[in-house]
Amino acid sequence: MKSIPIYLTGLLLLAACGGAETEKKSKPQAQDAGRVACEPLKLTLEEANKLAELPLSCIQIQYPNKPSFTLESKDDLKEPCELSPAFYGCFDWHSAVHGHWSLVKLLKEFPELEKADLMETSLRNHLSKPNILAETRYFKEDRNKSFERTYGWAWLLKLAEELHTWDSPLARELEQNLEPLTEQIVQSFIEFLPKLRYPIRVGEHTNTAFGLSFALDYADATEHAELGNIVRARAKDFYLHDQGCPLDWEPSGYDFLSPCLEELDLMRKVLNKQEFDAWLNSFLPELKNRSLEIGVAEVSDRTDGKLVHLDGLNFSRAWVLYGLAKQYPEYSYVIDIANKHMNHSIPNLLGDGYEGGHWLGTFAIYALGI
Repeated sequence: MKSIPIYLTGLLLLAACGGAETEKKSKPQAQDAGRVACEPLKLTLEEANKLAELPLSCIQIQYPNKPSFTLESKDDLKEPCELSPAFYGCFDWHSAVHGHWSLVKLLKEFPELEKADLMETSLRNHLSKPNILAETRYFKEDRNKSFERTYGWAWLLKLAEELHTWDSPLARELEQNLEPLTEQIVQSFIEFLPKLRYPIRVGEHTNTAFGLSFALDYADATEHAELGNIVRARAKDFYLHDQGCPLDWEPSGYDFLSPCLEELDLMRKVLNKQEFDAWLNSFLPELKNRSLEIGVAEVSDRTDGKLVHLDGLNFSRAWVLYGLAKQYPEYSYVIDIANKHMNHSIPNLLGDGYEGGHWLGTFAIYALGI
């Protein structure tokens, strides 16, 4: 796995909030006491060129590989690229999917990228019609109904959403190629959600709020009323009456998602402002404290593929807080918390092993693009 040159870190750190000197100059009013609002960290072209190396490399790496499929006979033992011709790289299926999302996102925001031509060629090769039809056939088999449910499903819809909202001939081509698999995943959500009696409240892949949040983003972007309606209904069924989420219990040892904050991220999209304010008062009242501190998650061993999840938690916490402040500027003070989380884990993208390198870049790109 290629490493990102060290000056990437410095550039991002320079974009962080001002320190004590800035706070003195700002002379905040009494109602702003506790934290000075600042701007979210954002990618520059130079940084985007470096981050593009991570997905560009890993989407073509077959091994090591962690398959999650069910074997019914020895005939199912095949090379990763035979089982999943589009999404065989990056260690596992969902990471390959969001690796492709990363390339689309970076090309969409920075068309002048140094390796734009190579990125476009890679996307065309991987997301070809034959490859996507093969992926779709796999999902249609009864034994695979729970494959990548709902984390991989969510990232596939995020990829489809990114293509749909990109005004580009390449995007139209790839969106059309991806359509059979996109529709299969949409129908999988529609069929599964009514059967799910209780939400899954963990900090890893199966977190229900995360899956619903990305599915809702896709539904809203594409005006898919059926999917949007069922996601909103199930979100309210699962979470509307939640109270006192124990944020101080987080993180668990392997978290890369915050159960409390992922739920918040979903409900801010589902509820109107008045409803959301009332819900947040019951669910996470401490978030209205302008002096709130949320300590960053610390990784003890980055050669351990599970422990390195905590760097991802710092990025996902940041994107939730950025999203909250973007939608409701009265919470802009949480940007400082988000920036601290980003600044803690951005340096760990440098020269990281494959345990984190195959996926952490995506989380950073997503957080920096909010």
